[in-house]
Amino acid sequence: MSTRKDRMNIVVREGVTVMDLGEMDIWDGADLSLLRDTLLELIQDQKKEMIGVDMTFVKYIPSGFFGMLYDWHEKGIEFFLYTPQPNVGQMLWFQQFFEMIDEGVYQLQKEPKEDMAAIARAEWEAMGYKMPAPSSPEKVASAEQ
Repeated sequence: MSTRKDRMNIVVREGVTVMDLGEMDIWDGADLSLLRDTLLELIQDQKKEMIGVDMTFVKYIPSGFFGMLYDWHEKGIEFFLYTPQPNVGQMLWFQQFFEMIDEGVYQLQKEPKEDMAAIARAEWEAMGYKMPAPSSPEKVASAEQ
């Protein structure tokens, strides 16, 4: 009987250590756990700093996937997604934080491409809603006292 860990293939592409779960099109919580455990091993034990994920067959990702990558990214790890499917490419996280650097290769960025709060504010105001001005930290602190 094969285990989920047996499904994980790790290859190196142009200096990037790439995790590949094969032809799985829907990742569930167990797959996310396998990815997390593999990341821990690659980053902490093997000291890898450039990691990729082959997304060739993936059509659905658990919500914690991008956050998990971003947490490591804030600690200096570079992430690349390879050949993501259209469903993945339409996800807000992907659209805001990944930049195409080569055909089918996307790199995680530190900052979002657009200020979503400003866009939402403009859209609401265009529909005639009056949005209160964002509170400054000083106003929030004085209101709490």
